[in-house]
Amino acid sequence: MRKWICIFVALIAVTAHAKVRLPQFFSDGMVLQQESECNIWGWIEPGKRVSITTSWDKKCHMAQANKDGRFGVTVKTPKAGGPYFIGFKDKDYVQVSNVMIGEVWICSGQSNMEMLMKGYKAQPVEGAAEELLSCNDDGLRLFYGKRRASLEPQQDLAGTWQPANAASVREFSATAYYFGKALRKTLDVPVGLICTAFGGSACEAWMKADWLKAFPKVKQTITEEDVKKLQQRCPTALYNGQLKPIIGYGIRGAIWYQGEDNVPRYDYYAPLMARMVQGWREDWKHTSGKAQGNFPFYYCQIAPWGYDETDWALYNSAFLREQQEKVESTVPNCRMAVLMDTGIKDVIHPRKKRQAGERLAILALSNTYDVKGLPDFAKYKEVSFQNDTAVVSFDRSKEWVYFENGSTSKNFEVAGADRVFHPATKVWISRNRLYVICDEVKTPVAVRYAFKDFVVGDLMHDGLPVSSFRTDDWEPTPSHVSKTTGDYNNPK
Repeated sequence: MRKWICIFVALIAVTAHAKVRLPQFFSDGMVLQQESECNIWGWIEPGKRVSITTSWDKKCHMAQANKDGRFGVTVKTPKAGGPYFIGFKDKDYVQVSNVMIGEVWICSGQSNMEMLMKGYKAQPVEGAAEELLSCNDDGLRLFYGKRRASLEPQQDLAGTWQPANAASVREFSATAYYFGKALRKTLDVPVGLICTAFGGSACEAWMKADWLKAFPKVKQTITEEDVKKLQQRCPTALYNGQLKPIIGYGIRGAIWYQGEDNVPRYDYYAPLMARMVQGWREDWKHTSGKAQGNFPFYYCQIAPWGYDETDWALYNSAFLREQQEKVESTVPNCRMAVLMDTGIKDVIHPRKKRQAGERLAILALSNTYDVKGLPDFAKYKEVSFQNDTAVVSFDRSKEWVYFENGSTSKNFEVAGADRVFHPATKVWISRNRLYVICDEVKTPVAVRYAFKDFVVGDLMHDGLPVSSFRTDDWEPTPSHVSKTTGDYNNPK
């Protein structure tokens, strides 16, 4: 019966005047999420009907364009495999070929997510040349969305799907690539990555105006002039230009690497980012149903950098790292990859993008795909004080914490009731407890680890770094005052 309906509609469509138009991410080489209900949409003349055929099940789906010319259907996808095709028929026939079914992830954030495998000018990605020699993989498909800040929500995201090879990987997010490569190797299914990032972007730029109402410090009245002037730092501009077009596309989850731009506004970053994640999930649930309403969200903690030597009016960036760590404690199905050992004092873009991507993959494989045997990130739990000694314990640390380069560390500070911090004079680990003594502080009340702008983290667990932390909750003071502001995330 469906076959005759499709033929009937195809005959009627002969009188149509407009050809089916699809978003650019619905194109040859695309990847659809496996074993899911995936949305497929496009545009044609208002009121016109389109037949859509999916080759994996040979089913014909009918769709009618609304008054704005948009049509859409939801199709069920099988287990990973391919290649398949999707046919669209009205007056003409449009076919999307070489479609793979597998795992799809959104990859977003600012410059450290956007940073291509080829690096920035005089800022290379470590190991890029060697990786490009062996990156050919038709089962790893890459879609790199072009930058666009917009006052109004857009319908499409410019870009093309490419299989992983030296040419495409060189021009793709290094962090996202290493994430996808690890998934491919472990899961042995096609993987599709949609990267939509913008260097120097603020978290606020990736959020709807309604979500920002809870944050009075964020400007709410946005004009076209604001978008032109602020671009990636303009609230809502990147949600409208780079995220809204792909909302509803079938995905497994999202990875995120952002935060540097929000260091001066660290004080409300945790609830801000939590609201962003909630908002993304709400939008996907509204367009894709309950199954994708609570998709996993994994993100990188920003790496240490020498903020204290810039002109920016910044507080200690460790407070932003602390805010980032709070997010995974308040948002379900959300975890953070720590990068304390990857920073460079004079460069805000760490070269070790393999570590960033693979650590995100560890979180995804362990928590989303239930792969056993992978390490986890230990985190500070609590402190107790025994006379002049602080005793620190940790969560998620079955294998015990240790120091990367010996039996002690110079990254600890201790304060007494006067709230003045002094370098620790003795630090050691026994079993899974860390002990700290400072000769200048006879009665300690607070301990801090690596709580500075730049530091090389050396506290580890099972091969992974532990985040910087503090045991106090004292209000911070500015570390320095700026004379100017600049775009340190988007070098020329």
